[in-house]
Amino acid sequence: MNTALNRRIFTTCLCLLAPLPAQALEFSGYLRSGVGNSLNGGKQSCFKLPGAESKYRLGNECEQYAELELRQDLYTLDDGSVLSVDGMASFYNQYNRQLTFQGDNGSVRMPQLYAQWSNVPSLNGGSLWAGRRYYKRNDIHISDFYYWNQSATGGGIEDVLIGGLKYSYALSRKDSLYQEDYVTRHDFNVAGFNTNPDGALEFGLTYLDKPQRTDAHSGWAITAQHVQSAFLGGQNKFAVQYGEGSGTGLGYTGNTKLDNSSKRYRIVEFFDWQVTPRFGGQVEAVYQKDFRPHGGNQEWMSLGVRPAYAISEQFKLVTELGHDQVRAKDGTRTLSKFTFAPTWSPKGPGFWERPEIRLYYTYASWNKAAQRAANQLDAGSALSDSGAFGNARHGSNMGVQVEYWWK
Repeated sequence: MNTALNRRIFTTCLCLLAPLPAQALEFSGYLRSGVGNSLNGGKQSCFKLPGAESKYRLGNECEQYAELELRQDLYTLDDGSVLSVDGMASFYNQYNRQLTFQGDNGSVRMPQLYAQWSNVPSLNGGSLWAGRRYYKRNDIHISDFYYWNQSATGGGIEDVLIGGLKYSYALSRKDSLYQEDYVTRHDFNVAGFNTNPDGALEFGLTYLDKPQRTDAHSGWAITAQHVQSAFLGGQNKFAVQYGEGSGTGLGYTGNTKLDNSSKRYRIVEFFDWQVTPRFGGQVEAVYQKDFRPHGGNQEWMSLGVRPAYAISEQFKLVTELGHDQVRAKDGTRTLSKFTFAPTWSPKGPGFWERPEIRLYYTYASWNKAAQRAANQLDAGSALSDSGAFGNARHGSNMGVQVEYWWK
């Protein structure tokens, strides 16, 4: 592992753990880990359709992943505003990989390290921040799809209350640890449009400057999202997104080589429910269309559901069914996936209660077009004929997994 990165992570942890009032320190984290194998005797290989932006997660994750976050309030001013720092270290390693922290054999990152001045009276309770931060992330849990994610390295002003609405602006240069080229990005958000009881609208506009290269272009994107609280004991979100050029990333920095003749739009609908203390779940539907001027138009549709029923206070039966379809110039690719997971949930029967320890069985099937695309775009993956299931267009995995988050 990179020595300089080790030093930065160690120094950050020391700073955050420095002697300060104990009540000001917040500690949170996330963990998922497990072991699994394919039923043909090989290692577990996870199912994802080429061209799809995500995959359905339950019984279909082939990595160990952990996050540890520390937030420290440094000082509370006389006006009630608070100065704080936040740092997060993450760990990632794929199943069946020897942990050497070199190449694809494990990594440690620092996805968050920022300072914040929050609850500022002159900003009507808003805040100022600077650094590398998870910022205004919107995701679908069952597929881990971050459809609107403005996380970045930069700074901004957040949730300034004016006339009953909350305004935010962020200026950034890099939105991913793996992004090679820096791009100046501007994110504007307005939230708090109350449309109906327990319902509100939020709007976001992203503009990406043209990088200083001859083959690069600017881009922009817009998102409108409605959030309905108190919906079947959970929450419903509906989002419409559109972008051009490098804005086709729709929340991320897209390909800067694309000009404004390249477009993408996306519709997202999902909700979670908890209609009784023992019956909950989440359902999603996503439609995305890409337009390219010289061919290469592509269409992605995804439908999935994860119901969970607790037969006791600490034991759930969880299933997940997902279907992805991609229409591309080489044909229509399809992938369907089913998982059954008896689950121990020591903290209770609710859908969101963690930790969960799951035994799972996953079955997936795909068509010839999906296999051809995998051979071209992702050789060695589960859907390719050089992967764990060979020429077969179906496969199964079994294993055990733990998932836990705390705050």
